[in-house]
Amino acid sequence: MSLIFDLHSHSNISDGLLSPSELVAHAATHGVNVLALTDHDDVSGLALAGAAAIEHNIQLVNGVEISVTWKKRTLHIVGLNIDPENIALKAALAEVRVARDLRAQQMGEGLAKAGILNAYEGAKLIAKQSIITRVHFARFLVEEGYVKDTKTVFKKYLVRGKPGFVEHQWMSLEQAVNLIIDSGGMAVIAHPGRYDLGSVNMLELLHEFRSYGGAAIEVVTSSHTPPQYQQFAKLAHQFSLKSSQGSDYHGQGISFMEMGRLADLPSNCVPVWQDWPQFQSIAH
Repeated sequence: MSLIFDLHSHSNISDGLLSPSELVAHAATHGVNVLALTDHDDVSGLALAGAAAIEHNIQLVNGVEISVTWKKRTLHIVGLNIDPENIALKAALAEVRVARDLRAQQMGEGLAKAGILNAYEGAKLIAKQSIITRVHFARFLVEEGYVKDTKTVFKKYLVRGKPGFVEHQWMSLEQAVNLIIDSGGMAVIAHPGRYDLGSVNMLELLHEFRSYGGAAIEVVTSSHTPPQYQQFAKLAHQFSLKSSQGSDYHGQGISFMEMGRLADLPSNCVPVWQDWPQFQSIAH
């Protein structure tokens, strides 16, 4: 028996369009058997997702995606099979969410100087009760007609050197990995191909990540090309890391790929789920 795994997705608890329950239903209709909900710096959607997973006969993996600062760059670390009730994890994520709101206010101030007024208020309205991310700003700018799509927003307004970019110090790589491990989870480097680190920094990152107890890297993900699947499969093998896969689904119109369409992991990969008790009998 072969299962379809999607171990990276977002609900409207962070910057996705669908509620946790809707996201699970969407995954089910697209053939996903095992889904990880990995909202940014927030685990409050996991209970709803878990209830929906039972209804739709999907195996839910409790997850989170934590922002970290490494060599003045922002990287993302996914935690899989975490305990969402872990006190230290919940406290650390709460601090991050406060810092995220402060960053969002500063982003709004930067955009105002460029002539885009009320961006923070607009992004907050879109986010509702969720944390405010760059995606919410992007959606606001598209809805207000400043740009044609969210991808253009990032290039024109939200990356380094642009009006809405705010330098921010997230938690350290070591702290994020430790929080995930101490909550019973496995730490995974999300979409490593997006960071444009260069070969030397990438090797240093993987060495450091492994030394802290990091478990895996995303090899197959919607923002990687097929040649990158092979590149990161080789790096995973080189550093004795397992391999993960995930769509990084946020919703129609703001995602690179629909759920259920991920390629298989390359044959030389050791799947991150290999030693999970519920999947030990299932070969990749």
